[in-house]
Amino acid sequence: MDGEPGLRLANSYLQLPEHFYARLAPTPVIAPKLIRFNHALAAELGLDLGGLDEVALAGLFSGNRLPAQSEPIALAYAGHQFGQFVPQLGDGRAILLGEVEDRAGARRDIQLKGSGPTPYSRNGDGRAALGPVLREYLLSEALHALGIPATRALAAVSTGEHVYREERLPGAVLTRVAASHVRVGTFEYFAARDDVEATRLLADFVIARHYPEAAAAERPSLALLHAVIGRQARLVARWMQVGFIHGVMNTDNMTLSGETIDFGPCAFMDAYDPSTVFSSIDSFGRYSYQNQPRAAQWNLARFAETLLPLIDGVPARAIELASAEIAGFESRFGAEWLAGMCLKIGISEQQPADRALLQELLDAMQVNQADFTRTFRALCDAALALSGDSAVRAEFAQPQAYDAWAARWRARLQGEARPAALRAGAMRQVNPAFVARNHRVEQVIDAAVARADFGPFVELHEVLSRPYEDQPRHAAYARAPMPDERVLRTYCGT
Repeated sequence: MDGEPGLRLANSYLQLPEHFYARLAPTPVIAPKLIRFNHALAAELGLDLGGLDEVALAGLFSGNRLPAQSEPIALAYAGHQFGQFVPQLGDGRAILLGEVEDRAGARRDIQLKGSGPTPYSRNGDGRAALGPVLREYLLSEALHALGIPATRALAAVSTGEHVYREERLPGAVLTRVAASHVRVGTFEYFAARDDVEATRLLADFVIARHYPEAAAAERPSLALLHAVIGRQARLVARWMQVGFIHGVMNTDNMTLSGETIDFGPCAFMDAYDPSTVFSSIDSFGRYSYQNQPRAAQWNLARFAETLLPLIDGVPARAIELASAEIAGFESRFGAEWLAGMCLKIGISEQQPADRALLQELLDAMQVNQADFTRTFRALCDAALALSGDSAVRAEFAQPQAYDAWAARWRARLQGEARPAALRAGAMRQVNPAFVARNHRVEQVIDAAVARADFGPFVELHEVLSRPYEDQPRHAAYARAPMPDERVLRTYCGT
């Protein structure tokens, strides 16, 4: 566990009191082997790792070797899971190695996931199976490539060991990068203990790291709440605009930085249906596609509750101020959603009737089982010329439903000044050709777990890194699943 000179870390979280975290080192593994290293992200982070070979990288990103000056910790937090409060969760299989300042001057956490038991493991082994590690690597990087804030994947390493879930599975460790790992559940942890001073220190930490403009506000904690609501409204709107379903929107999975975090039962929707649920544990659709805005608002209300003592010394006044902010989520999300969806159909200058026009398209897509991603991508060509209609019509069980909508859509576009070529080009920048379709993700996981074949994983990752390009050589990855390929249930992988 000697210090690795190629990666030097700080850890500003250690400025907080000891009861915010537990100090411990990762548990070494038997035979680490590098699966994938994200060279582009390493360069973005300014990491000096060019002199390390695959063996050294595997040792570093499995936890067998600690970076120089690293003071690893596991963070304490609580959380509402499917509406039920759990007073202590914490990093049960993750260890924060520290942070770096990237080339843009922003602090970025570097964390190992699957690195062994911690005081928060609740009798778990603290390890991760290979499948969930590959899933998180693919999905987090796919969202980033789509332009959606998300934690990043720096490395995936197999451990040479097995984990035992419902079956014996190969183990792995993921190195995750985040703007920070503070969650709504982190605030809940201290609020549940009536530790107002700890909540104040945590709020100051988040303001300094993510929202420095809030420090100058009359009520910094209220300004923090306002800013977090804005980021979450935009984040969830962006999910919706690409058909992404997070799957487990518990408060411990909502970051204060506004990044998507934890990629267990998440998936991209194929045929459009707002009630779509993939998570095997979401029996009642709490976190279905259409419920994601409501879930986010509910989580933010829990965050607001933790800040009440900091917002105002008079409880009634604090509640009034915080409630007004939470009530504003709906309009803020609605504006973000509408703006993004208008761009998807080529509208850059919004008009009052545009929301109804969009809803008519979505309703027709639902009735006709039109594929979400393929329909919007095909609209790019339809916006350029009538000949593009054929590809859109092919997505509809009854193409006449599209024809009726397309007539109204084209009449609406007449009111826009942009030339058709510019409009279509702009649409191609917001309507991806490729998303991480669930059946494709499962195929690459199966190849890796069953045959130790990582070729499909590497190829899919490369395709998803350029989601807005047509990539004719990889056109098969844009195809919707055949009936026998559909994967309708996903699992958290813990």
